[in-house]
Amino acid sequence: MDKLIFGIIGMGRIGKIHAENLLRLPQVELKAVADLYADKSLQDWASARGISTVTRDSADLLGDPDIQAVFICSLTDSHVPLIVQAAQAGKHIFCEKPISLDREQTQIALAAVQEAGVSLQIGFNRRFDHNFRCLQERIKEGAVGDLHLIKITSRDPSPPHEEYIGKSGGIFIDMTIHDFDMARFLADCDVEEVYAQGAVLVDPVFAKYGDVDTAVVTLKFANGALGVIDNSRKAAYGYDQRVEAFGSLGSISVQNDYPNTLEISTAEGVMRDKPLHFFLERYNEAYILETKQFAQSLLAGSEVPVNGQDGLQAELMALAARWSLKLGRPVKLSELDMLEAEQEAVKL
Repeated sequence: MDKLIFGIIGMGRIGKIHAENLLRLPQVELKAVADLYADKSLQDWASARGISTVTRDSADLLGDPDIQAVFICSLTDSHVPLIVQAAQAGKHIFCEKPISLDREQTQIALAAVQEAGVSLQIGFNRRFDHNFRCLQERIKEGAVGDLHLIKITSRDPSPPHEEYIGKSGGIFIDMTIHDFDMARFLADCDVEEVYAQGAVLVDPVFAKYGDVDTAVVTLKFANGALGVIDNSRKAAYGYDQRVEAFGSLGSISVQNDYPNTLEISTAEGVMRDKPLHFFLERYNEAYILETKQFAQSLLAGSEVPVNGQDGLQAELMALAARWSLKLGRPVKLSELDMLEAEQEAVKL
């Protein structure tokens, strides 16, 4: 394969980010974009970038025989049907996280991908961050010896608006899912058990939707290592993204990224800028790299770096966390079938 022709479904903020990043790649053509609310402003935006087709119907894009791969950047509840349709149309797929809010639906999507023999990459962009990639490489090289503990801090600068909270699926599937994936990525191992505690400390609106805005999750990996994740929907000082790996030979950590390294030291104290404001600034280069590596994998006919099973495992961890919070105890991923069956029995 010498050149790739792409389309994008869903042209909100993240869709436009992926579009701009695809346009950077010399072996890629972005032919079409689809959005339910496509209007003249989107047409003007696309025209200025040499994108020939703008449509409100994703079927136009999926039915185009020239398009070999698609980015799915639409609302989460559309992911599974679009993945199935894209797979059946023979398109390779990049899908933003999560695949769905229901693991049975996710498995339907993965089955369609497998049956069609196409590639599916999931948008866990943090794996491509320069800090976290370096950390993972050093762990793999044995810099900390046998891995004992992973600690992940992930705190947003401000909470989402109420409309988003109601349809987000909750903190674990919307926010912590990135940290669940990062924990597996760093440990190179699946998680067997999850224990979550949460509280509403930022804004009472989260309780209205049965959600929490502050959480601590502990993990047990299959290799015996442990993990700790702490989340908050609001850190007054900005976007807080830190990781530490501790092992038999020592520890290695990653701190926040800042706009600059300037520090001012006076009698009143030592001051510096807040961390980079939010995910678009903090992970800008990671978004570029994940897009590039997806395209390179397709061109080379190799495995994508973050596949559908990675997406499923992170969703299972999020589901276990949700059950753990509800039950007030640790939950093994192997329990999920039983817990869901009991829930269905109660409904009947």
